[in-house]
Amino acid sequence: MNTQRINVILLLTIFVLISSHNAYPNNQVEKPWDNGRLVVSENHRFLQHENGKPFFWLGDTGWLLFSKLDRDEARTYLENRRQKGFNVIQVMVLHGIPQFNIYRDSALTNNNPAEPLTTPGNSPEIEEEYDYWDHVDYIVETAAQKGIYIAMVPTWGSNVRRRRSPFTVERAQAYGKWLAERYRNKTNIIWINGGDTRGDQNTEIWRALGTTLHEEDINHLMTFHPFGRTQSSMWFHNDEWLDFNMFQSGHRRYDQIEPGDDIATWKGEDNWKYVLEDYAKTPPKPTIDGEPSYENIPQGLHDPKEPFWKAKDARRYAYWSVFAGSFGHTYGNGAVMGMRKPDPRRVSYGVQSYWYEGINDPGAGQMLYLKNLILSRPFFERVYDSSIIIDNGEKYDFVIATRGKSYALIYTYTGRDFEVALGKITGKDIIAHWYNPRDGKSQLLGKFDNKGTETFDPPGEKAEGNDWVLILDDASKQYSLPGNN
Repeated sequence: MNTQRINVILLLTIFVLISSHNAYPNNQVEKPWDNGRLVVSENHRFLQHENGKPFFWLGDTGWLLFSKLDRDEARTYLENRRQKGFNVIQVMVLHGIPQFNIYRDSALTNNNPAEPLTTPGNSPEIEEEYDYWDHVDYIVETAAQKGIYIAMVPTWGSNVRRRRSPFTVERAQAYGKWLAERYRNKTNIIWINGGDTRGDQNTEIWRALGTTLHEEDINHLMTFHPFGRTQSSMWFHNDEWLDFNMFQSGHRRYDQIEPGDDIATWKGEDNWKYVLEDYAKTPPKPTIDGEPSYENIPQGLHDPKEPFWKAKDARRYAYWSVFAGSFGHTYGNGAVMGMRKPDPRRVSYGVQSYWYEGINDPGAGQMLYLKNLILSRPFFERVYDSSIIIDNGEKYDFVIATRGKSYALIYTYTGRDFEVALGKITGKDIIAHWYNPRDGKSQLLGKFDNKGTETFDPPGEKAEGNDWVLILDDASKQYSLPGNN
């Protein structure tokens, strides 16, 4: 693809992103922190604001946002995510060491994490003095203007676990203190310790970084982003600095078991099982899938000859984990996570599209429908309840149910029929609707006596991706319908 064509595509994409779907101007964007800081809910299962307003985490893995995008590109990306309902962007501060951004400004002095470099670098087109950390600040502030939290990963795990790592306990403490002092008064920061790494490797460094950030910054919550198919709760559940758990369900199919995998604990694509394991621990802490299989990336991650995960898979991971009890969900896209640009020398994981194309892949726009659905019903009373379904099924035929006192939500990925045990929620009568995760629309099914059992057959033929949510409501509550208002 020649340079002229690339420039035309980029300009057209930016124009469309800015001009279309403009629900409201930036000066009218709701700032969630106006409801107070983010805190853990009283039942230790969810996040909320200090005034009690629930917070549904809808995250995107924009891992290389700080290093790969310039200011205009960052604004375009963040505006796109705002319009699609995302309220958290997970970003690495130090992807590698040495670390440079798009302007070739260095993050560190002599590759030492204890010495962030704050002298102006190579940004001649920007009039003011502007260094690596000024660029981070600019993106953090731009996200704040759009009502978006930045979930900041101080360093990717590979920087710590590599041979001759530049990190020591003392350097981690100094780096953590510097970060906390710079960002503790920003309204839209969440800390993510770790970074695709195991907590039983270099444990003392991760604990030093987490403890320092916690002691120096009392304003922001923190978690730990672990290696694929592991959970922060495996190592740090009882650490004071860990406010909520995060797991990485990873990118493998059910059958992609490799030598060294523990068959006894193998979950394959069943990310909902991580949620149940985390909630079985004491004391209870909220949990979330911080990295499921990405839309537009090979199944198994590393072999581009494998099929790519699609929007239907991204939806399945989202509904399974949230209905199991997660307080939100993080979506990812193969072109976006590394902010891929036209460069024939770099094709990550076989992904052929670019970040400005990937941000409009269908799965990204469909995540908002889950957020709208969950926020349309009483938030803090919601629990996982497998007893609602007579036969839950397995793998892709698995049907999962979550409920409050007066409502139940039941998700099927394949659109298979299933039998429901009624009487699990309040009300003499219940109103049933089908909710479509692909377009966020609801359709009335009818009124039923709230007793006995009832078999429900979703619209369409049984097939992967013909996914539906059955909404059962206490008829007396007269709840509004998400997608129809």
